Amino acid sequence: MRVWVDLTNTAHVVVLRPLVELLEARGHEVEITVRPLSHTVELLDDWGHPYTTFGEHGGVRRVDKARAAAGRTRRLLAFGRLHRPFDAALAHGSTDLPVAARLLRIPNTTMFDYEWALAQHHLNCRLANRVLVPEAIPPSRLAKFGARGSKLVRYPGLKEEYVLHGFEPDPTVLSDLGVEGSRPLCVVRTAPSYALYLGGSSTPMLPRLLERLDEEGVQTVVLVRNEEQAREVRALGLSSVIIPGRAVDARSLVAFADALVSAGGSMNREAAALGVPVWTMFEGRMGGVDEQLVNEGRLKVLRDPDEVVVERGDGSPRRALTTRDPRELLRLALGGWIAPL
Repeated sequence: MRVWVDLTNTAHVVVLRPLVELLEARGHEVEITVRPLSHTVELLDDWGHPYTTFGEHGGVRRVDKARAAAGRTRRLLAFGRLHRPFDAALAHGSTDLPVAARLLRIPNTTMFDYEWALAQHHLNCRLANRVLVPEAIPPSRLAKFGARGSKLVRYPGLKEEYVLHGFEPDPTVLSDLGVEGSRPLCVVRTAPSYALYLGGSSTPMLPRLLERLDEEGVQTVVLVRNEEQAREVRALGLSSVIIPGRAVDARSLVAFADALVSAGGSMNREAAALGVPVWTMFEGRMGGVDEQLVNEGRLKVLRDPDEVVVERGDGSPRRALTTRDPRELLRLALGGWIAPL
């Protein structure tokens, strides 16, 4: 059977790769389309899976996003007609695939784990045949998007617990970046400032945080989203800051880190799943998953850079406290449309 997967952001490669590999191991054919944004294409190149690139990110303004989405959707429609038939389609947060799949009458599932991307979900949830989210998101928050009844499917735990199933951290990520094993290590992830739900927001605490960590001799690897963010960090002139020039094995990096401070979402949850001390400096409205992690004490909300404490461990990597079989996530995503799973 044939499945169409659309990837529109860096984290989507990490989340959907295990599901794609499971499908292909069972003899199914998977076509991947991708929107080049941040390090998405680099991660696909590192994986080695064939893909087709369409479109570009529309920027921060709503009108520009709409224009970019309309253009990319047209190209996805042409791709779908050329490569059909497809038995199902799957995406994590793509705003384009649900439109194309519905017009082409392909059963499709949309996944997400942050419920306050309102414009995205008003479209995706109505056009998708199935909406797959973590149980931590209250169903009442999704009903207004049309995700209710049998359309809404909820899975236990974090999506990162499925991604980390069978994961073994690779220590070469440290040597490749020039990280010194004897010094404490903090990983910092910048904000997705291009996201509509953030409206171009940056993170005002970031320079103060990096300067304080540098003063204390903490090695800090800053994972930026784009070259503009990289320039802003370089302009601080800090000697203990490392900015990778391309995508890295972020899961391994976090597993070896002594702390993570992130203005995003997926890396916060990876750290929480691995038991790494983690602070969020996300500027948007907190979603149900992060609310649960905060209540459980697995995620701290950063109010002041001085709150971050980076204590050097023994240098050994952390492993996930709990992992879950990705076959179960795949069954919830595509069960009934694709067999065998």
